[in-house]
Amino acid sequence: MKVNVLVVACAALLLGACKPAAEPASDAAPAASAPTAQETPATPPDPDAVLGEGDGAAPAERVTAEFPTLKVKTIDGADYDLAAHRGKWVVVNFWATWCAPCRKEMPELSALHAMRSQIEVVGLAYEEIEPADMQAFLKTRPVTYPIAIVDPYAPPADFATPRGLPLTHLIDPQGKLAHSFVGPVTAADIEARIAGKS
Repeated sequence: MKVNVLVVACAALLLGACKPAAEPASDAAPAASAPTAQETPATPPDPDAVLGEGDGAAPAERVTAEFPTLKVKTIDGADYDLAAHRGKWVVVNFWATWCAPCRKEMPELSALHAMRSQIEVVGLAYEEIEPADMQAFLKTRPVTYPIAIVDPYAPPADFATPRGLPLTHLIDPQGKLAHSFVGPVTAADIEARIAGKS
């Protein structure tokens, strides 16, 4: 009986949401079933928490602006401005290298970016990582879309603070937030939302 409880506990830990590890997990783990949008996303650090505050008041919950702005420097040194992509659907994907569901959706987002002229993707790495380490990671998992590293303690102001990863926002061609996906997303999910909004 103790062995069964131990096996169940280990299985629950392995199948739980992503948690950052000291070192990136190996991809040699056994294949699991495909994640769905209903899976529990990983939980990143809380950027709204203020150390040393003892008043017990919870910080106000940030929400994504109706017409969000985003200006970041990508890891290849280019400037990325969300406003420059008006006229196209833009997928803003918050992710992290330590997040297995995030890594799993990268090839599909990359294909969506490459094969659909009216859809663009930008990846926002929501973690503390050096640009050289990110570039090394992307050599093993290349994508066709731009990647920027964002500070988990000072995320982009016009976007809701991610409470789990992956977190994906769909921005319409006029620059308006069309939908937010919490947890893994597929190209079919995104295209279905676009078809329903067009």
